Amino acid sequence: MPKVLIADKLSPVAVRIFEERGILPELRTGLSENELLAVIDRYDGIAVRSATRVTAAVLEAGAPRLKVVGRAGIGVDNIDVEAATRCGVVVMNTPFGNAVTTAEHAIAMMFALARQIPAADRSTRAGKWEKSRFMGVELAGKTLGVIGCGNIGSIVAERAHALKMRVLVYDPFLSEERARALGVERVSFDTLLERADFISLHTPLTEQTRNILSREALLRTRPGVRIVNCARGGLVDEQALYDLIRAGHVAGAALDVFATEPAKESPLFELEEVVVTPHLGASTTEAQEKVAIQIAEQMSDYLLYGAIVNALNMPAVSPEEAPRLTPYMKLAEQLGSFAGQLTETGLKSVTITFGGEAAALNTRPLVQIALQGLLRPVLETVNMVSAPAVARARNIEVTTVEKESIEGYRTLMTVEVCTERGPREVSGTLFQGSEPRVVSIRGVPMEARLGPHMLYVRNRDRPGLIGALGTLLGDAGLNIATFHLGREKPGGDAVALVEVDQPIPEPLLERVRALPQVLQAKALHFC
Repeated sequence: MPKVLIADKLSPVAVRIFEERGILPELRTGLSENELLAVIDRYDGIAVRSATRVTAAVLEAGAPRLKVVGRAGIGVDNIDVEAATRCGVVVMNTPFGNAVTTAEHAIAMMFALARQIPAADRSTRAGKWEKSRFMGVELAGKTLGVIGCGNIGSIVAERAHALKMRVLVYDPFLSEERARALGVERVSFDTLLERADFISLHTPLTEQTRNILSREALLRTRPGVRIVNCARGGLVDEQALYDLIRAGHVAGAALDVFATEPAKESPLFELEEVVVTPHLGASTTEAQEKVAIQIAEQMSDYLLYGAIVNALNMPAVSPEEAPRLTPYMKLAEQLGSFAGQLTETGLKSVTITFGGEAAALNTRPLVQIALQGLLRPVLETVNMVSAPAVARARNIEVTTVEKESIEGYRTLMTVEVCTERGPREVSGTLFQGSEPRVVSIRGVPMEARLGPHMLYVRNRDRPGLIGALGTLLGDAGLNIATFHLGREKPGGDAVALVEVDQPIPEPLLERVRALPQVLQAKALHFC
């Protein structure tokens, strides 16, 4: 039974879902990194929120058992995604579970900032009645600049329209069609800074977005601008923001996130023009339950069925797709493994061709598992998550081709590798929709099922080989399960694939190689 560590506080519904799905959950919150390092290799998955840091050291300590990290929420800056990919661990989040909640918090913070509600509340509780002191501004008619228009940013834009605000958006990935559908104006970063009365940030924290509102950027904003950040700490230069509020250039800010959290002290806390909350963007009962349900379901589907939803380092495979892809994934891995086990020199490139019905599938996971099969003879720890990264690190060019129309087969998959000795290829199909079969090796047609122990022989088509092979195998006490033959033409190159019941010892291989017709002989192993 797969086992999952719940390392941060989640809604109790997550435990119930894991148990109902056949996963054993273990709740252990507040672990230090050293404590986590000591136990992580006992689990197939770890579910976290923002408190637990899943570092490269943790991921390496979890190998090879750890398969998935689930983030109940959007941001994954507490997870080393690059290291997870190297270690073959899927990282998935729940980008939709708290989108409405976070967007509503941003709107609430905008109102609080515009009408100075926290300061007015404190003043009134102190027995004062300072109506003239707290002169606010209306949101209607103002221009809102949204930086980042993904799930949350687009909801903020929609709510802002209802408040009769004009909405500008800076997002390099926002298409003109999507902008029109949202009713927003897509602008450059500089234009947004120059025109916005309010700026709301809704972008992940990356090296490209860190301090996107730097001192220089804040100086380019229009005087009296107000800043709202309910996305990620580190997007705003907090010292520069403090200085420019003090100088009167920035009218105020509403911050739910900080560069260092928990934020126990900050110069910004001294300013009455600043509204602060302790990272409450996703803190509603509804959102907490949604993300707990989603991450438990996603992790369970992956560990039990291989379905991949909302992964940051793997192509998506829906629960509906997973059963249909399963036989194709077995075929892809076998073809990749076949090519990899026959590769004896430097690998330069690989081309994976999908023909017929295979071309209409979600081919990205098939490519990754074919790469896993190709690389595993050399790197035993590689898996379908880490395989693309390993290929890139070794300068192996990966190309995919899709052909809807093919002859002779309803579906066909080909793995062609180019090595220092030249190209070679192996093709396969599915018999009866689910049984993988090799149908061509190096252009030689044949039909073969791949078993655990196979003898591959490339030879000249001359009389006597079959008898000689049978005699050698029989003398060695190896029982033949199946015997498959193929040839280019009479007297040309030929291929034999022999399935035996036991592993093939190296001395026997040497005797096979010594046969006069034999050009190459290798023992192949398939799961």
